[in-house]
Amino acid sequence: MQLALAKRISLSLTLVSILGFTQSTIAKPIEETISVPVQVNDAYNRIFAQTLVVKVFYDDESPKPYPVAVINHGRAVRPDQRAAINLSGYMANARWLAKLGYIVAVPARIGYGESGGNDIEDTGTCNKKNYPPAYDAGAEQTLQVIQALRQRMDASQEKGIVVGQSMGGSISIATAAKNPVGIQATINFAGGGGGNPETHPGNPCSAYLLERMFGNYGKTAKVSTLWVYTANDQWMGEKPPKDWFAAFTANGGVGEFLALPANGADGHGVFTRDTKAWRPQVEAYLRTKGLIYR
Repeated sequence: MQLALAKRISLSLTLVSILGFTQSTIAKPIEETISVPVQVNDAYNRIFAQTLVVKVFYDDESPKPYPVAVINHGRAVRPDQRAAINLSGYMANARWLAKLGYIVAVPARIGYGESGGNDIEDTGTCNKKNYPPAYDAGAEQTLQVIQALRQRMDASQEKGIVVGQSMGGSISIATAAKNPVGIQATINFAGGGGGNPETHPGNPCSAYLLERMFGNYGKTAKVSTLWVYTANDQWMGEKPPKDWFAAFTANGGVGEFLALPANGADGHGVFTRDTKAWRPQVEAYLRTKGLIYR
């Protein structure tokens, strides 16, 4: 009887060990929704004060304090699309960064989704663009979200990255130009502006103005940057992003350009649609910079 009891105890301990290991390995990052008050100016120097709805992800098993990360979304063409913007596609990448040790914020900026409000990112008509104020407003919101995260006791004051898709990618470079304390890198996926695959595919409005803007960002940016584009981006085209990057680095910006092959019918959405196409290279970049923490 004692032998049988010992076997049952041993079996129970083994099951506990297996179950504990299984739960640990499949545990999902913790998800929260927070509100972050921000204040920014638009192109007409009007002040907008509003509260952003921000999704936050972190893995409680990662070393603390967590380095911070912000993922910025893109811009839809129509007002109804901006009001109904769905950030669910960004959550998989937020969880991925959380698994690398970050506490990750995905804000809905002013004028989008649950945050709502005025459209402060309008850059004007195609032949009369004024790009910088929109990206500056996005960068300021990003910095205020970072500041809010760093109010937490478990968030690092000294480590962090900014990632963005499309307009959010441009915002990541605009943020780099401000050299925020404790941000070591920014990653730009398909950043630019003025694109519309329905009316002028691969030919963004006033691309030369974006080249000038990115060149000016290069004059002040000291943060490491990574630019990720596909060969068949129907919003930004293949050549303009290379011109923007060249202007950025020619003026002193620090960066690497990752040119991906064509992806699907339109490679612009590769960030959320096909993570296998870029994650190995981006993880290698982060590892080289010492920016993987788990």
